[in-house]
Amino acid sequence: MTPEEEKLTIRDISIAAEAQTKQGDTFYLITQRWWQEWLEYVNQNQANTVNDGSASEHCTGGSSALKRPSSIDNSDLIYEAASGDSSAGIDLHDTLIEGTDYILLPQEVWNQLYEWYRGGPILPRKVINSGLSQTELAVEVYPLRLQLHLMPKDERSTIRISKKETIRQLHKKACEMFSLIPELVCIWDYFNHQKHALMNDMDKMLDDANIQMDQDILVEVANDNSAGGVNSFHENGTADNGTAALVKPSQPNFSNAEGLSLSKGSTRNGTAELSQSQQLASSGTDKTYGSSGVSTRGSACGLTGLLNLGNTCFMNSAIQCLVHTPEFARYFREDYYQEINRQNPLGMVGELALAFGDLLRKLWAPGRTPVAPRPFKAKLARFAPQFSGYNQHDSQELLAFLLDGLHEDLNRVKHKPYIKSKDADGRPDEEVADEYWANHIARNDSIIVDVCQGQYKSTLVCPVCNKVSVTFDPLMYLSLPLQSATSRTMTVTIFTCDGSALPAACTVTVPKQGRCRDLIQALGNSCSLKQNEKLMLAEIRGHLIHRFLEDSLISLSSIKDDDHLAAYKMPKSIKNSKFLQLIHRREEREIGISQSNVGWKPYGTPLVSPICCDDVTTRGDIQLIVHRMLSPMLRAENPGFNCVSRSKTAAAAAANASRLAASSEACVDSSLANDDPRQKDVPSSKLVNLEKLPLQLVDENNACIDLTVGEDKSVKLSSSSVSILVFADWSQKLLENYDTRYIENLPEVTKYGPATKKARTEPLSLYSCLEAFLREEPLVPEDMWYCPTCKERRQASKKLDLWRLPEVLVIHLKRFSYSRSMKHKLETFVNFPIHDFDLTKYVANKNNSRRQLYELYALTNHYGGMGSGHYTAHIKLLDENRWYNFDDSHISPINEEDVKSAAAYVLFYRRVKTDHDHSVSNGTVSSAGQQSISSRK
Repeated sequence: MTPEEEKLTIRDISIAAEAQTKQGDTFYLITQRWWQEWLEYVNQNQANTVNDGSASEHCTGGSSALKRPSSIDNSDLIYEAASGDSSAGIDLHDTLIEGTDYILLPQEVWNQLYEWYRGGPILPRKVINSGLSQTELAVEVYPLRLQLHLMPKDERSTIRISKKETIRQLHKKACEMFSLIPELVCIWDYFNHQKHALMNDMDKMLDDANIQMDQDILVEVANDNSAGGVNSFHENGTADNGTAALVKPSQPNFSNAEGLSLSKGSTRNGTAELSQSQQLASSGTDKTYGSSGVSTRGSACGLTGLLNLGNTCFMNSAIQCLVHTPEFARYFREDYYQEINRQNPLGMVGELALAFGDLLRKLWAPGRTPVAPRPFKAKLARFAPQFSGYNQHDSQELLAFLLDGLHEDLNRVKHKPYIKSKDADGRPDEEVADEYWANHIARNDSIIVDVCQGQYKSTLVCPVCNKVSVTFDPLMYLSLPLQSATSRTMTVTIFTCDGSALPAACTVTVPKQGRCRDLIQALGNSCSLKQNEKLMLAEIRGHLIHRFLEDSLISLSSIKDDDHLAAYKMPKSIKNSKFLQLIHRREEREIGISQSNVGWKPYGTPLVSPICCDDVTTRGDIQLIVHRMLSPMLRAENPGFNCVSRSKTAAAAAANASRLAASSEACVDSSLANDDPRQKDVPSSKLVNLEKLPLQLVDENNACIDLTVGEDKSVKLSSSSVSILVFADWSQKLLENYDTRYIENLPEVTKYGPATKKARTEPLSLYSCLEAFLREEPLVPEDMWYCPTCKERRQASKKLDLWRLPEVLVIHLKRFSYSRSMKHKLETFVNFPIHDFDLTKYVANKNNSRRQLYELYALTNHYGGMGSGHYTAHIKLLDENRWYNFDDSHISPINEEDVKSAAAYVLFYRRVKTDHDHSVSNGTVSSAGQQSISSRK
């Protein structure tokens, strides 16, 4: 095959395979290095990037053609190359990044490449359900690696198993590995070398049992003489016969028990990790910290980095910002243990607070040796499984979890009283706000509340009865949108029903909070819609019409950025008619198994045309309607295709359409339907020299009728549905005669790309982002409010106002836009103040005379795209009055003017003390309504 043929084959297989991905499918890892070499080979005759979104930058110049790549070599992805093609025993490098080190190929794509190139080792991985809702599909690149401890023989072994496997399957594998009798074996969750729980719910998945990467599992065997089997064990590990069934485990193997192996060499950023002896030596220094903390003035304290354990930069950057918050640094270096709340059911038994405090003390200890945060990550994964493993995660999501988790672990309220908030009922805002805050403090009182929590006012107004509801809720951080504009650009592909024009994408600007009628009006103006025409808007999913957006009042906010929309030009008034939906199908074949046919699958975009129900409709009539719709895509030169010219096809179809729509304003163009003399010689119900298309009509019993035979036979149209479904089965021969690219690859409503030049030269102000956050807007339809007066759910308008601000204000810039199937990143540069961030005018509590001034002291940055991005932190050491860049284990000084960039993600501001603050004595309630930290001790 030529390079171009290889590329097109893989592209077609990839598009078809990824559209049908489901749980349990297999994907294969392939090294990015080889994939890049193959891309350059198949694109060497092109000057532009490939159109399937691959990573190829450009083709190589020169007259010499690139050589075909050698066999696939995945050896750079694994620690030791396995012999042959077997995947048994193959262990991936722990810190591989998708898009940088490897890419994932669907099984069909891998099979084809493997047939052409061979090589290996073969690295298959399964598709699993992931995410909090367990509805997102993800490839499990790193299955669980568990350390099995066999007792009482004191043997150890490592096993790889999917987190979606059950405890029964783990039990079976453990018995097979150690050659044990299953009836005599029980397994324990042996987290941190402690027996946490007996794993006896055999149908429970390991993911649900909270088993983490590199965790220990205790495999406990009863004596052969014990008749009690598994049930003969007690919680303390002794058997009923009085003999010890458990041998005390030997000293833990630190290279395995705490995460990644320490013998792997260096981390991704090139910094060698601590050796095992250094780890053991440093672990004994914890006792030297003491409860009084360590003085940092005049020393190098606070400049300790965190080792990257494998895509843990998201965690490292967030931790460094919290650790360098002065109030937290002081609190956790003093004796905070007395405030740990071990009874709080919403907390983590104090373990998260203890792990964080221990890590903070290590980072503030004298010396500059980077710290490996393995114990903290193990605790984090234990209580927040969404952050387990070695995938990249969202730094802000981790921050939100840490702040909330630390608050619950350190909540001074041991027994939360039940308090029912009263309605405002026209009372002064100040009175209602203080009441809400007092109720909040009665249930929530911790260092996190002292430092990070404020209060905002929320006002809802019913659009029908004008009922006003005012509440005052706590805030932990502000998530500010980056699009301050009130308009939105949307792309819709416009199709004609009469074959008069090719489909064309149309991009228009509409109000961000507008309705479907605004979008239809903008599209009509853009495509020069005639007075006797209208547009039917439809959402396309899976190459089918998911829904017609017939209600003109549908909110545009319900249309996601990654949706696909089509607009069909129709005659404005059609009496007694239905709509013919032409659904395209393409033949799919199994790859690598004798090219056997596996069926027809939908592809492309459906076409729609009105069909009159007044007269009898024959199979030949439907053939003509379909010919008419497809005629613009007919290629000019079609050797061997038994068909008349495009003009005759259009004329024949137009004549039929003219008859079918005679009772209304014609759907076809008047110049084609009435002025073309060629149509006079075309019978209205006969196919004249037209190649019959392979069409099948779905009748009211869901049976398919072949429309290639019996053209004069009438078709009974369903009386219960307004849509008539017709399948067009595109064979390879038919695809050679029509240029179907116009109905493929329907563009997304909003396509994200690099930031425009205008966006870079006119930076967005942080104040503008805040104003957009506080602007009054209608609720989205799925969050409609129940009006107590109307007794119905209403799309109320919502207005937020800041009421009281915290000592430390955390601001999250919403760079990641979440859509149905993916995330998009906004590279917008936000001009945020470092000094004198003045929020006075944004505080709705006008009785507060205090000036609300803040100063930036820390921020996290996110560089790159979603899959292979990297987090760092910029932090100001207040004692030195100097900024530093924290990039995992690397720390370097930076100038203040370099702090601002388009990578800024989460900003940390600290209140500036004013003369008014110093005049307020300790132990009193400030004008912001919050006690000083010193008075809460």
